[in-house]
Amino acid sequence: MITLHQERRFDNIGGRGSSSGVGVKGKAYGTEYYTIYQSGNIKFLKRNGNSTAVPMETMTKGRVYVTIGQKNEVRSISYYDKNNKRFKQIDVTGKEHTVNGKKILPHTHKGYEHKEKGTHETSLKEQKMIERVKKIWDYILSCK
Repeated sequence: MITLHQERRFDNIGGRGSSSGVGVKGKAYGTEYYTIYQSGNIKFLKRNGNSTAVPMETMTKGRVYVTIGQKNEVRSISYYDKNNKRFKQIDVTGKEHTVNGKKILPHTHKGYEHKEKGTHETSLKEQKMIERVKKIWDYILSCK
């Protein structure tokens, strides 16, 4: 198990991408996630606690978040629109979902909430991003 976050100073962010303030549930922003690594506009995050939920919003235009699971696996890749709200999430590991009658993983959820615009097979472009993210993550793990 890696412990990169314990060896270096990392940014903390909240579920809506903020680093300060208080959310509607009274939880302070900046306490839900911590940054493990950043490569360009891709930020690798881990959630404090046992959940691997994905941030709903970001404060940075063009940001892509990679959520890392409790077993240090790439769980999901999330994208944000021009209003900095999540519009797509690629689940890389986890539970298979049924698309066109077959169970698949990875798969893509479209929509802010999660899948209000459906669950789809990954596109070629999304598959290339999955490979890119895995390559970066494997490199980070090999440096440990």
